[in-house]
Amino acid sequence: MINQTDIMDAVRQCRDRFRQVGYVLIALGVLAILFPLVFSIAAKAVLGWVFMLTGAALLYHAFQAKGWPSAIWSGLIAVIHLALGVYLGFFSLTGLVGLTALMGIVFLFQGAFEAVMAAQHRPQKGWGWLALNGAATLIIGVLLIAGLPGTAFWTIGLFLGLNFLTTGIAFVALSQAASAD
Repeated sequence: MINQTDIMDAVRQCRDRFRQVGYVLIALGVLAILFPLVFSIAAKAVLGWVFMLTGAALLYHAFQAKGWPSAIWSGLIAVIHLALGVYLGFFSLTGLVGLTALMGIVFLFQGAFEAVMAAQHRPQKGWGWLALNGAATLIIGVLLIAGLPGTAFWTIGLFLGLNFLTTGIAFVALSQAASAD
């Protein structure tokens, strides 16, 4: 079991770094919320480059391991990574539509699974929160998909911005809590 005092001691030792990172994340979060399309395209392009780099590494490996019976499959996986990377990295708006659709589908499944969890917990205290969360997640998924392609222009950037903002606020609050002790 982790000792809570040890955790706060570790935070206290780095509280200035927590505060600085928190302020940077807050600033980035506000910018992403104000300019969601820019951040959506940037995030998608970075993801595209990651897939291009992994595709290149896998393709190199496939050519170097010619004697390996599965080298052809490794090469095909590399080509898929490269194709996805090029698609995400260089076709800014079309890739956003695909990623937003995927996000909507994930939220639909998550909402359905959370509804099942709520039903399993129904006689217990707090099951309503699970049900509310499941319903909200389902609604978000439906709205994202129903709003395509328009929702693709802001969804990823807005969600990144909200994540950066809340993480930044949490880091600043944690550094202040460590200072107060």
